[in-house]
Amino acid sequence: MIENLGTTGLIFNEPLLWERGAEGRIGFSLPRRDVEEFPIDSALVGDVPELPELSEVDVVRHYTRLSQWNFGVDSSLYPLGSCTMKYNPKVHERLAGLRGFAGAHPLLPPELCQGALALLHDLESYLAEITGMDATSLQPAAGAHGELTGLLVIRSYLKGRGEGRSKILVPDTAHGTNPASAALCGLEPIVVSSNERGILSPSDVAAVMDADVAGIMVTNPNTLGLFEEDLKAIAELVHAKGGQVYCDGANLNAVMGIVQMGTLGVDVMHLNLHKTFSTPHGGGGPGSGPICVKRHLEPFLPVPRIVKDEAGNYALAFDRPASVGKIHAFCGNFGVMVRAYSYIRSLGPEDLKKASQLAVLNANYLREKLKGVFHLAYDRPCMHECVFTDEGLADHGVTTLDVAKRLMDYGFHPPTIYFPLVVHGALMIEPTETESLETIDQFIAACRAIAEEARTDPQRLRDAPAKTKLGRLDETSAARNPCLKG
Repeated sequence: MIENLGTTGLIFNEPLLWERGAEGRIGFSLPRRDVEEFPIDSALVGDVPELPELSEVDVVRHYTRLSQWNFGVDSSLYPLGSCTMKYNPKVHERLAGLRGFAGAHPLLPPELCQGALALLHDLESYLAEITGMDATSLQPAAGAHGELTGLLVIRSYLKGRGEGRSKILVPDTAHGTNPASAALCGLEPIVVSSNERGILSPSDVAAVMDADVAGIMVTNPNTLGLFEEDLKAIAELVHAKGGQVYCDGANLNAVMGIVQMGTLGVDVMHLNLHKTFSTPHGGGGPGSGPICVKRHLEPFLPVPRIVKDEAGNYALAFDRPASVGKIHAFCGNFGVMVRAYSYIRSLGPEDLKKASQLAVLNANYLREKLKGVFHLAYDRPCMHECVFTDEGLADHGVTTLDVAKRLMDYGFHPPTIYFPLVVHGALMIEPTETESLETIDQFIAACRAIAEEARTDPQRLRDAPAKTKLGRLDETSAARNPCLKG
């Protein structure tokens, strides 16, 4: 049995799914067998899994109850900084579910999936145009996978020039996966510190850029929510030393339709279709992290490449000797791409730009309204997200974690906390462009109330949340002794 705290404040017991089972209960019925029975190889037969015997109504109620307890962007504001948890229009779900898309087998020959290939081919072109690049591969399954693929492309390009560079520059404001992706490619990450304005200084890059550096990985806008204003100058420095410029485009939601990274000297960048281009994400997927490259890197993109002949027919081309090879089964996570294609086509160039403008407007409105309520890490205009700190909270024995937990009692998902690491006690908030002024004002009011509680009743924050199904968990014990039968 597990003890829960309901929104009414009453304590009650909720049996685990395994505890509901009773011998003889059946919640399904198999259809009549329409194939011949044949013996199964004994090597394929194992022990029966430990599953509860449940009636249909028990199963339905269990999963319905879980869905009601869950929090998602369809429930309320989800201001998870760096994740762009914006609302995703339901029309894109319907389009991704069309039988010709959802039911298409990935091993269909090209002549039987021309529509799907046409969509992928056009999406590659759209993403290249949006980023100011020349070619796109849709294969990477997520942002970190895109980073890895982009670095493999850079490494192959340098190898083709007879260069075996072993280092890469990574700013302290980069996403945490950047140095990990570099290490997987055999590149030693060299940290470049951001300056007092929260961005990179060309002089700091020049000081560490030498002939053994393969390039630099720049997140733009960076994880502080600030635009890297000197990226063009930095790119010129890196190129002068023979290096390449990688841009982590996970935060494209702030500059989509406004800035083309290719014009700033970027050689390769990845995008997060599941953040910027309308696919719900969380819980590990689904995702898509395409990479866009300049022309000199196109020969190294993964295979197969989607090509179109003079007659307008589409095919998969594998004959690419310089390619880094295949980095994902088939062409990637196709359903995510259908949604991204639909998003781009439904908005068009002007509304893609407007989406970015609204994202930046919402973030700066929130930043101004909460300035003085929470300490602002960098008191300057931000892009799509703003970062506050726990400065002043500690005087009342309150932590960033306490603020995040208390927000749950006000009906909001907590923002990202303790990231980026360059900000002590960070509270990173991203309202996204899909939230109304009224909703953002409600969130601001909740933050103001919590700041006042921190001063007058700090224990309430330390005990939060009080209105969720579970109170504050012992996360350390949960990680060391997980219960996998919930």
